[in-house]
Amino acid sequence: MPRLKLVFAFLALAVLGACAAQLPWASDARVAQAFYKGPGPTSITLMTVVANDNNAAGHSSLLINASQRVLYDPAGTWFNRAVPERADMLYGMTPKMLQYYIDYHARKRFRVVMQTLVVPPAVAEKIFRAAVERGATPSGFCANATSHLLNQIPGLEKFPVSIWPKSALEAMAKIPGVTTRVIYQDDIGKDLHGA
Repeated sequence: MPRLKLVFAFLALAVLGACAAQLPWASDARVAQAFYKGPGPTSITLMTVVANDNNAAGHSSLLINASQRVLYDPAGTWFNRAVPERADMLYGMTPKMLQYYIDYHARKRFRVVMQTLVVPPAVAEKIFRAAVERGATPSGFCANATSHLLNQIPGLEKFPVSIWPKSALEAMAKIPGVTTRVIYQDDIGKDLHGA
């Protein structure tokens, strides 16, 4: 009987292993090749996808302009062959790639809200490293992951950690110094080249 239990245990592990998602993990060479230093000051931008009809927020990500510009896209579905990905971190977020990302999300039914906070270089780098260390995020926990990172910014220690993208959006709007930009489908391609 113990052997039978052992066999079932191994079978269960094999089945679970087969169901586990393969996380993207770009090589060091690809990540290095994609290096892009964004324009302007170091900053953190909370990006939230919001429904136009009922204002429900459906997805959160974090554009980090540190020693390089990357996009932390927890549980995100956007993919571009030119953008190396490691778990939820997207490298090489040039203006063109950022435009593609926004275009993917800003549709007839959805808009993208970009809330930017300028931070010192050391803070931007800290958030970048913290995002890398978080690794992959389970589906449905994008806001939880991004709000955890925002909560690590000096002065934002009381930023509410929540699973709801709308909570993060509303909390970010209350922070002094945050600038907001809303992008609708018709805005795609306008003024993003300097972003």
